[in-house]
Amino acid sequence: MTASAEARETALLAAQAAADKLATNVSIVDVSDRLAITDAFVLAAAPNERQVQSIVDEVEERLRRHGVKPVRREGVAEARWVLLDFVDVVVHVQHAEERAYYALERLWKDCPTIPFVDASAPPADRAAAGAGTLSADDVDPAGAGSVVLAPDPDGTGPDDLGAAADGASDEDLLDDDVVEGDPLLDGAGGEAGDAGTTGR
Repeated sequence: MTASAEARETALLAAQAAADKLATNVSIVDVSDRLAITDAFVLAAAPNERQVQSIVDEVEERLRRHGVKPVRREGVAEARWVLLDFVDVVVHVQHAEERAYYALERLWKDCPTIPFVDASAPPADRAAAGAGTLSADDVDPAGAGSVVLAPDPDGTGPDDLGAAADGASDEDLLDDDVVEGDPLLDGAGGEAGDAGTTGR
């Protein structure tokens, strides 16, 4: 059995309300197969108690506008881990420290998740969030479908990378491209004034 359509809609509304108040690590877990008392958990985190309270207020207000009211609220006074029980959906808004310590996702790792993508996120972030898993090409750049970048056509790239077009090997390119005193190589460092350019 999976979460009902109504529970999924409520969970997605709650998740978006939390995201709109800058909650982090927002996720939805379908616990309907494991629990008889609810269908889904919405999990969200915030870096401080004030923001936890702000997220809780926004979730309640947003769902109230859709005719859904919590039957139970816990942890509001401390605002470290607030639980809002909407019967079919239970919203957990945790301080980031509690989120890391209790790791509810790990506790319910055998349960499926309900995909949630923040509607206010930039399109590139939404596409990345929807991508889900890595392919072999993401892990192995030499895999099928990978793109080999062409050398700079006018030969003005660093150390004339046009040598790659002449059949130079990777080792030749590496030897040719070593900058004397490169601080990223053997830690020797370049000139005294160069340290600032590496950020170290």
